[in-house]
Amino acid sequence: MSEEAPKLYTNKPKKAQLKKFQEQQKGEVFASSIPTPPTPSSSSSAASAAAASYTMGSSSGASPPPPPKESFARRYKFLWPLLLTVNLAVGAYIFMRTKKKDTSVTEEEEAKDSPSTPVSTTAATTAVITEKPVAEFVKLREPIPADQQRELFKWILEEKRKAKPKDPEEKKLIDEEKATLKQFIRAKSIPSI
Repeated sequence: MSEEAPKLYTNKPKKAQLKKFQEQQKGEVFASSIPTPPTPSSSSSAASAAAASYTMGSSSGASPPPPPKESFARRYKFLWPLLLTVNLAVGAYIFMRTKKKDTSVTEEEEAKDSPSTPVSTTAATTAVITEKPVAEFVKLREPIPADQQRELFKWILEEKRKAKPKDPEEKKLIDEEKATLKQFIRAKSIPSI
C-alpha cells in the first residue's frame, strides 16, 4: 500500500462519516491484497490485476461524504464587519457624550471658582468693582397652585405614616410633623412654599 498525501477538505467531514469511509477502504484493500494464483499462460494479466488493485485502493467506488453544514460564524461572515462598525460607532458616541458633559461641568466650576470682579492689591491704584444685579442670578418661579400643594402635603403625610420610628423621640417628632401636615391640608388657604 502506498502513502497518500493528506486530503484537504473545504468542509471537514464528521467523525462518523470518516470512520465509515475508512472501513470501506480497508475492505477494498483487504480484498485486493489476497494473492490470486498466477496463471502460467499470461504474465501480463497478473500485472494488469495488480494495477487494478492499486487503482481500486486509491480511488474508492463510494463517493466522498457530503460536506457538513457550515458554522454560524462562516455562514454570516458578511455581518462581522457591520457588527464591528456599529459597536465602534456606539462606543465613540458614548465616549464623546460623556466627554462633552465633563467639559461643561468643568467650565461651570471654573466660572464659580474665578472671581467675577477684578480686585487690586496695590494701594496706589483703585479698582473699579462692577456688581451684577442680583436679579440675574435669582430665578423667580411661578407659584404652585393650592390644589397641587394639598396633594403634595397628602403624599408627604402618607410617607410619614409609612415610616417606622426607631425610638420614642423619633415617633414624637413624626407625630408632630403629621399634625402640622393635617393642619395645612384642612386649611382653607395654604401658605406659599
